[in-house]
Amino acid sequence: MKKQITSVAVIGALVMAASANAADTVDVSAITGAFSASDIVTGVMAISGTLAVVYVSIKAARTVLGMLRGR
Repeated sequence: MKKQITSVAVIGALVMAASANAADTVDVSAITGAFSASDIVTGVMAISGTLAVVYVSIKAARTVLGMLRGR
């Protein structure tokens, strides 16, 4: 049990050191400045709208076919 606690403590220290070092060197402003949140929201809404139309069309077709078959 003591060996596991020691290994968890060592891994935690390594992760903290790596994240502190990485925070100083990584600059992603060039990547994140290339698009805005409204572009992403528009894309997500377009995809979800398309999927909604497809699912409603499938449900409507099943309903009509069920009525025709007498179910």
